[in-house]
Amino acid sequence: MPITEFSSIVTSGDQGGLQMQCASRQFQFLLDEPPSLGGQDSAMNPVEALLGTLGACKGIVAKSFSRMHDIKLENIRIEVRGELDTDGFMGKNKQAKIGFSKITTHFFIQADNSEEEIAEFIAFIERTCPVFDTIKNPPICETSYSIENVMA
Repeated sequence: MPITEFSSIVTSGDQGGLQMQCASRQFQFLLDEPPSLGGQDSAMNPVEALLGTLGACKGIVAKSFSRMHDIKLENIRIEVRGELDTDGFMGKNKQAKIGFSKITTHFFIQADNSEEEIAEFIAFIERTCPVFDTIKNPPICETSYSIENVMA
C-alpha cells in the first residue's frame, strides 16, 4: 500500500499577536486565540480547529461510504466537544493534562435506516476515520529545527 505524504506550512500571521497562517496546497486559513488566552480573536484556535477537523473527517467518511453500506444518508451533523484544562498549558497547574482530557462526538443522522444499521455504520466511521485514528493511536512524532539569520 502506498504511503501518501501530506504537509502544511505554518507561519506568523500578518496581523501580529498570536495569529498563525496555515497553508496546504493552494489553501490557507488562519488560527488565533481568544483574548482570554492572549489572542485577538480573529479566528478559531488550534484546539477548536482540531475538533472541527475531527468532525469533518468523520463526516467525509460517512458521506464517502454511505452508499457502500446501504445507508440512505440525507443529512449529517456532527457535534464534537473537547474538555481541556487551560491551567495545564498556561503552566498554572503542573499536574493538569496539557491537551484534551476528553473528546465526545455526537452524530445527528437523517437516514431511512434502522437504528441497528446506523449504529453499525457509526462504528465503521469510528474505525475508518484517519483523524480519529491519529488521535487514538498517536503516530511517531519527530521535531527538528533550523536557526535562520535575522537581517538587520
